Amino acid sequence: MQHSDVLIVGAGPVGLTLSIALAQAGFTATVLELQGSEALADPPFDGREIALTHPSRALLERYGTWQHLAPHETGVLREAQVHDGPVGAHSPMQLHAGAAGVDNLGWIVPNHALRRTAYAVASATAGVRIIAGARVAGVRVAPGHASVEFTRADGTGETLHAPLVVAADSRFSSVRRQLGIGASMHDFGRSVIVCRMRVQEPHHEITHECFDHHSTLAVLPLPDDPESSARQVSAVVTVDGAQAQALLALAPEDYAARIATQFQHRLGAMAMASERHAYPLVAVWAHHFAGARCALAGDAAVGTHPVTAHGFNIGLSGIAALVNAVTLARRRGQDIGDARALARYERSHRLHAWPIFAGTNAIVRLYTDERALPRVLRRAVLVASDHFPPLKAAIVGQLTGRRPAWPGTKRDS
Repeated sequence: MQHSDVLIVGAGPVGLTLSIALAQAGFTATVLELQGSEALADPPFDGREIALTHPSRALLERYGTWQHLAPHETGVLREAQVHDGPVGAHSPMQLHAGAAGVDNLGWIVPNHALRRTAYAVASATAGVRIIAGARVAGVRVAPGHASVEFTRADGTGETLHAPLVVAADSRFSSVRRQLGIGASMHDFGRSVIVCRMRVQEPHHEITHECFDHHSTLAVLPLPDDPESSARQVSAVVTVDGAQAQALLALAPEDYAARIATQFQHRLGAMAMASERHAYPLVAVWAHHFAGARCALAGDAAVGTHPVTAHGFNIGLSGIAALVNAVTLARRRGQDIGDARALARYERSHRLHAWPIFAGTNAIVRLYTDERALPRVLRRAVLVASDHFPPLKAAIVGQLTGRRPAWPGTKRDS
């Protein structure tokens, strides 16, 4: 007995958005999630702010979740500046979207808002079934179907069958392991501390990535607080484990003063506007993104370092690729769980994700190595990049989904 076309384990933003995309394409999807329905409907603030590219926003609009975001949940990224060493010590590399024919590089949205809106749309979408409070006990694939065994919140057990099962349960995916798919995992030995901060001076919707010695600071512009109208930014600090514990132990005013000093007081005095949240930095690249009757989505397939803020964007592009693959299989009269049909998804997603994943890791290795030669090399890289328009144009094109208009060429529409 087949209970739906696709079983999805994990009701994070990727898993829920995938269920919406599948339903829009005419498939039925069942999403299983350990959290209860109340936590899914109103997830708490977790400190994470997600940078979204133009193609990602277009996908969220197509799936109907963007429209559910409140105005104060969609900040604009007008410009990006990359600093090497103390802020102000050298001219930063600057990225603008002007040559691409748009007025911004992207948007920044709280992670909990993406979770809330994805659940709101998915739970109201015909063809999507969400089982909250489901503890998955086993995932198996057989020649004719995939199955998921789970226990409901009331303790009753159940098994569901479908032609295809998708793991969307984080970069530490237990489903991926049960499917026998390995992954290359790189623990950077560092942690990221995130929180919102009130600032005195306008941030002009500019994001800053500051590669200081032994610590990386990202300052992300946020919309003003809807209640107090206070100016806000997100402060993202990356340090080693010992430093992280020391920073988390600081009093709020001391932590804010430390961030303001590292940023050379460019935004004036700072004050914490939220609790601090810490996350370990582990990058993941699954050995396979798909197999017979199974596929991986989101961080279960590719988990990146947050320095380039591309994690959720990669997840969204993977959703589009997977839905395209199963839609094509159905159109050709093929089984959507057939390994050959799913191989199209794997090829497409790997081709898109690998350059971003590998490039991100290379950036992290270069900018966290405090030896003399790497420090000289990264300064040279930034200077060269800032004076090499094609490279900057390629980065902007990745963010905006458009090729910059060079003299004598037509701009993408």
